[in-house]
Amino acid sequence: MAAVCANPLVVRSGSLPMVGRDAELAALLGAVRHAPSAVFVEGQAGVGKTRLVVEFAAVARAGGARVVRASCQQLPEPFPFGVLLDCLSQCGDLLRDPGPVTGALRDHLPELADRLPPAPRPLGDPEAERHRIFRAVRDLLCCLGPVVLVLEDLHWADEETRQVLRFVLGNPPPGLSVLVTYRREDLAVGAPLGRAFRVPHGVTGVSLVLSPFEVAQVRSMVDALVGGRVTSEAFAEAVVRETAGIPFVVEETVRALPDPARDVRAGADDARRVLDGLEPPVLVADAIRERVETLSDGARALAEAASVLGVPETVEVLGAVAGKAEVEHLTALVAAAVLVEVEPNRYGFRHRIAGRAVCAALPGPRRRELHERAVAVLSTVDQRPLVRLAGHARAADATDLWLRYAELAAEAAEEAKDSATAVDLLSEVLTEPGIGAGDANRLAAKLCGYALAGLPGGAVTARVEGLLADPRLTPDVRGEVHLWFGLLLQRESGELDRGAEEIAHAIDLLGDQPERTVRGLAAMAGPYLGTASIAEDRASLGRAEGIAETLPTLAQRTALLATTLGGRLIVGDPSTWERIDQLPSPVDVRDPEEVHHLARAYCNVADACSWIGHYSRARKYLRTGIALAERAASSYVIATAEATAVRLDWLSGRWSGLEQRIDRLVGAYANLLLTHDLNLTRGWLAAARGDWTRAEAAFQAASGSYPVGISAAGGMAGMLLSRGETASALDHVEDGIEVLRRKGAWVWSGDILPQAVDCYLASGRVDAARSLIAETAAGLEGVDAPLAFAALTASRTTLAAATDDAPSYREAIDLYRALDLPYRVTQLTEQAAGDDPAVLESLATTYDDLGATVDAARCRHRIRAQGITTPSRRGRRGYGTELSPREQDVARLLAGGHTNREIAQALFLSRRTVEEYVVKVRRKLNAPSRNDVHL
Repeated sequence: MAAVCANPLVVRSGSLPMVGRDAELAALLGAVRHAPSAVFVEGQAGVGKTRLVVEFAAVARAGGARVVRASCQQLPEPFPFGVLLDCLSQCGDLLRDPGPVTGALRDHLPELADRLPPAPRPLGDPEAERHRIFRAVRDLLCCLGPVVLVLEDLHWADEETRQVLRFVLGNPPPGLSVLVTYRREDLAVGAPLGRAFRVPHGVTGVSLVLSPFEVAQVRSMVDALVGGRVTSEAFAEAVVRETAGIPFVVEETVRALPDPARDVRAGADDARRVLDGLEPPVLVADAIRERVETLSDGARALAEAASVLGVPETVEVLGAVAGKAEVEHLTALVAAAVLVEVEPNRYGFRHRIAGRAVCAALPGPRRRELHERAVAVLSTVDQRPLVRLAGHARAADATDLWLRYAELAAEAAEEAKDSATAVDLLSEVLTEPGIGAGDANRLAAKLCGYALAGLPGGAVTARVEGLLADPRLTPDVRGEVHLWFGLLLQRESGELDRGAEEIAHAIDLLGDQPERTVRGLAAMAGPYLGTASIAEDRASLGRAEGIAETLPTLAQRTALLATTLGGRLIVGDPSTWERIDQLPSPVDVRDPEEVHHLARAYCNVADACSWIGHYSRARKYLRTGIALAERAASSYVIATAEATAVRLDWLSGRWSGLEQRIDRLVGAYANLLLTHDLNLTRGWLAAARGDWTRAEAAFQAASGSYPVGISAAGGMAGMLLSRGETASALDHVEDGIEVLRRKGAWVWSGDILPQAVDCYLASGRVDAARSLIAETAAGLEGVDAPLAFAALTASRTTLAAATDDAPSYREAIDLYRALDLPYRVTQLTEQAAGDDPAVLESLATTYDDLGATVDAARCRHRIRAQGITTPSRRGRRGYGTELSPREQDVARLLAGGHTNREIAQALFLSRRTVEEYVVKVRRKLNAPSRNDVHL
């Protein structure tokens, strides 16, 4: 019995806009405009033939056409001429001067009897009578004038209807258009009109085959169903896999979701789980079961085997599992469109829901028998499908085989870089109470290892947490599970404190076993987590490093270094470089565990370099780390490396495509702590482009760890100050500076000190700026922090300029240039340029090349303020229907929800100029309103 939808959709399919059939609709309308015409629309059940016809009829009628529709009925013995007579009975108001032969239809069309001539005398010859009926139908159609007959489901029509249609379309009346829809798999004969039909010369012929939807069309359809543009790409892709893109099945599936508005936003893993847990929608299940019930015993047995196997299989495997199968049985299944040849010699259901519906309808003993046969058959093939074997063994209640295949499948999944599947397989086995304590402890330890190598969050972390309640675990294994659980939590957004508690508990449980607790000790010493001062963090790192000599394996020693090296470097400890040299050579490491920890080490060092200003080193270490992580299939390490690479590309001015990369990564790694880092870069980028709403949201989301939160405070302050909101900017600056002061982490001042000095000077607090610079300089003594020293030099220059000293920008510019920070170099060069229009125009071009919209606009505004006309941006004035660069800026800010006033402020334009740009943008993008502008 299907589950009741807890939050059903209230929309109805008839109220939804048509999706994905614009070209087909245009073809139908074109055929009607060039009557006489014959249009054939083919498509499998549920593909949207009726929806297309409904849209066509509405548009054609709006254009003045007369459209008459009728459908064939699924009857054991169809009525002669049934669908044609249903259409003609609706045409009494169109009838003009019917000829004598039309009287032959009086008895068939009582609705028109008063408009038709008397019935002619009987001819006494059935063939002659039939010919006269054919002529009567054609003559009656001639009397109707221009008309469109829409005949749906012609596969259920009687033979007489097909013959009369062939007769009429062989020489159609001038104003007649006939549109028929049909399913090829349900035709009693090979063609919709009984045999091949060639459209005569002078008649417009159109033949369409409606295909299932692809991902983009499914996404639009689901959006229409839930009433908003909220469907994720991953969910749309999952729906296509589940439904084969058949619109009717898509709609019923979405309507059956527990919470459609929430579920359609899901990422790939959650979408798969939601759809896997969904019972087949009632209407879809009824349709496929009805079709299967009409099959012969042999064909039905094959269909049942295919439903249990769940994926397309060869004829040999299907037959072996079914227990009885002949070629004609498979032929019958394909002819009836129950099974399709998905790839050469592999047959399965057209969509997964159909197979699940058939499987669910099987009696329990029959279903178990088929699963047992599936295990026996699949275990003998050359490349055993281990995941499927585990599933079949479980369904057959073969616990020992289930454990065996699940463990093998988990190992194979990990080798294939699919840690999530490995975790799922083992966690499902561990839910079985019949599994012994020895197996449970071994599998629990394996599961945690797989979880830590992959991406945490959601189901994976929940799986590990669930192990804590397993009474079969020994104290040592339970302590390890607490440790792994804590490490996973520390990778998730908003779970740092809880993660630290779990790690501390694990260390208490395993305190006499340093080789087991080393990861936890190192993690607890991390300076980017918690509120301990940098001095305390260094001491904790030292204690963790003191354990290294006692560790028995290279993998354990490398695991310790992976955390402590990054921790030391990110606080500017210059001795770290010698320690990095202690890492094993990547060429010499072979053990997968050692490779994994070495990948962590290189990527953590690269990340630390990216924060303190060693950017060229960061890229070198990152390349090595990513290569190692890919060798070890370390998904989480790769994810952190991607976030570091995004920030490095921002810093070095490689902004092209960066926004799209960030959006993709934030979607892929939602709820992980590394998204804070991605949001920081998103905020920087949005602020430089004047998208302040997006920037503010991103900076607010970039919190929870150091030094990300400090840099976000600096980014927010700089943006607010550029808008003249000095008081608000100061609030953010002082929050960030307070964190630096409390932790003694002046090494992280590079992204907030210049903004803080600017804020203090803008509010007239010169002494506060001077004091902060002095405090930072003292805090940086003996610290390896190139970015912070460059920021300190730039801040001293800014202070000198504000206090009428003779500022020299050259040293600060050279420091930033040596670090390869083009955006900061250009900003400082602008400060030094004064009002020189030639320099400002050159800087505006540099900003344009970077993508810094606000800064380029500011430079040109400063030039215009001197009464100098600025040249057309990028030279070319004629853009036709394309958006000009300035219009692209306006369109992007419109799409972000900004008002005209905010756009004017961001781009240094007048409100009236912005209004003119908005009109042009809407016209070029064919947007009915500003809310419809999307890029």
